Amino acid sequence: MSYPGFNSKPPFTNHDKKPLEIYMFIDPLCPECWALEPILKKLYIEFGQYFSLKHVLSGRIANLNVSKKKKYEVIADLWEKTASRSGMSCDGSLWLENPVASPYIASIAIKAAELQGRRAGIRFLRKLQENLFINKQNISHFDVLKTCAKSAGLDVEEFISDFHSESAAKAFQCDLKITTEMEVQEIPTLVFFNDNAEDEGIKITGPYPYEVYVQILEEMLSEQPVKNQPPPMESFLRYFKVVASKEIAVVYNMTISQVEREMKKLLLLQKVEQLPAKYGTFWRYIED
Repeated sequence: MSYPGFNSKPPFTNHDKKPLEIYMFIDPLCPECWALEPILKKLYIEFGQYFSLKHVLSGRIANLNVSKKKKYEVIADLWEKTASRSGMSCDGSLWLENPVASPYIASIAIKAAELQGRRAGIRFLRKLQENLFINKQNISHFDVLKTCAKSAGLDVEEFISDFHSESAAKAFQCDLKITTEMEVQEIPTLVFFNDNAEDEGIKITGPYPYEVYVQILEEMLSEQPVKNQPPPMESFLRYFKVVASKEIAVVYNMTISQVEREMKKLLLLQKVEQLPAKYGTFWRYIED
């Protein structure tokens, strides 16, 4: 995954096989997966030349064994608590007003997007999360999924065709099989593998401080990793399009108040627009 548009040298490239691969087990409706976004961005920018990331859909969040009404109340409460703790906004009232009927549909959509390439899948997943957690859109509606595909830069007609194909369904079933085989019980779970087939992966479940993920990278590499510096902030915004103040704060080692000050300067220059969110602040880069 490279970062076109950065004013400095891209922190990593795709030309060589990476020594590590990280399997990230997720569910598109999981707020804890969304809350990991700042750490993943920082890890990618600082050490992305050493690993590739593979998202595996676990289908775990649908398994709450309670009544539908109670389930929605439990999920809404989880969203609110996660947003308040993490600074990555997710509005739990969605579940009380317009609940997502089928996480299965969103999962199939992600696998359909990935048929256009891993980076396309990552972009689509992010747009899905933005529409769900920030905009309170029901991602079991196909019109919402098509909007996500378009904003992620996918070939929308190909996406629609792939969504209805056996290939996407089989890819999702493959993810469920991997989840079972690796005995993943909770999400998010990250499993780190190196290129030595005899070595076991290192599994880490749930969110941890950034330093823990760096320590695992160091343990699994046969060399001391060289840390890249983050790009100029405007380049970061130009690439990612929509980011939270929390994401900027983590990547640039800033406080939220420092981030807000910097972003208000860009706001005055009409480089960004502020997006309403229940918790924290999100910013959209305004293309030239």
